Amino acid sequence: MATRVLKARKAIKLKLVREILHGEPYDYYPLGKYIVAAPGVCGGRPTIKYHRLDARHVIGFLERGDTPQQIARNYRIPMAAVREAVELASLCDYEESYA
Repeated sequence: MATRVLKARKAIKLKLVREILHGEPYDYYPLGKYIVAAPGVCGGRPTIKYHRLDARHVIGFLERGDTPQQIARNYRIPMAAVREAVELASLCDYEESYA
């Protein structure tokens, strides 16, 4: 699942991480520090860690003209998360993750 969205020819095995968030288990595959693929969250597509904000949407907001600062402020996420979504877009096929 998480490995299928990476564009690399050779599949990269990602390690499932489990944290306790608000007393509940939160499992995810880290794609970066802020971008994760969490089974059961947005269909396992890349999202901002601890948020249900799809990384693809961050890219879409930038394409429509929103600034990284606006996105970070509106969704209460770190600026570094916005930058990481852009950086990972070159490595991850966000569109394929919707297929």
